[in-house]
Parts: sequence; C-alpha cells; structure tokens
Amino acid sequence: MTQDTQQLPEEQTLSTPLAVTIVTGERTVYDGFAETLVLPGIYGQIAIRRNHAALLAVLEPGEMLLKTGTDELDYVIGGGFVEVRDNQAIVLADSAERAEDIDIAAAEAARRRAESLVRRAGPTQPSASRSLALSRARLRVAMRHRPRRRR
Repeated sequence: MTQDTQQLPEEQTLSTPLAVTIVTGERTVYDGFAETLVLPGIYGQIAIRRNHAALLAVLEPGEMLLKTGTDELDYVIGGGFVEVRDNQAIVLADSAERAEDIDIAAAEAARRRAESLVRRAGPTQPSASRSLALSRARLRVAMRHRPRRRR
C-alpha cells in the first residue's frame, strides 16, 4: 500500500478538525476550521461535526452558526447546498451575511415588503415565501447580535 492510500490511524482521524469553506457567487465568506457547523436544511437544522458521514443537502434561507474554539459566528444564508466528506464541509450559498453586517432598519423594511408580497402573491408562491423566510432570518440574527444598551 502506498503512503497516499493508507488509512489514517483511528486516533489521528478522531482529532482531525472539520475544515469549513463557505462561498457565494461573489466571494469566499469563510475558510477555516470549526468544531460545529449548523445549517438550515429543507427538513430542519443540520449539525455537522468532524467525522460526519458524507452528505449532500439542499439548504433553505435561514440562520447558519459556525462554532470555532471560543467563537460563535452567526450568518444568514439565502439557501444553497452543502457537501460534507472527509472532514470537510463546503457550503455553496446563494447569499451569506454576517450578523454584524445586517442593518436592522433595512432588514425590517425588507420583511414588510416580503409580507406584502406574500399577501398579494399568496403563500404558495415560492419566491415570495423564500423572500419572507430570508428577511425574517436576517431580523432574528441581527436582533440577537445587536449591542446591548446599558440602563
């Protein structure tokens, strides 16, 4: 057996970190390691840690959480796909935005527009429902991470 095709010893496999790459059509949003990646799958949340089984899944608009050693990074994604294999997770997101970068007033206005669109087009219109789901997720993430005011 050559060096390239040998299996890693079990203790080395168990300590291999999860490499995470998050990309959109415009940019690489994150490229590093994580302990846990939580994504909005079409059937509910998907939590991925190292040594996760191979997976290819469709993602819904919603909240994405990336836990590193001491940090938790919150994002909102506009849907997409995730592929997991060999301790590597690649997220191909339609859009991705960090919690700190969300303008709460703009997100609230987008939610109102999306709600109006759903009322006019009906809840079965996929693009209207998708816009509403994304705008609500943006607001949840932004509100959770806004600076706390001192009293």
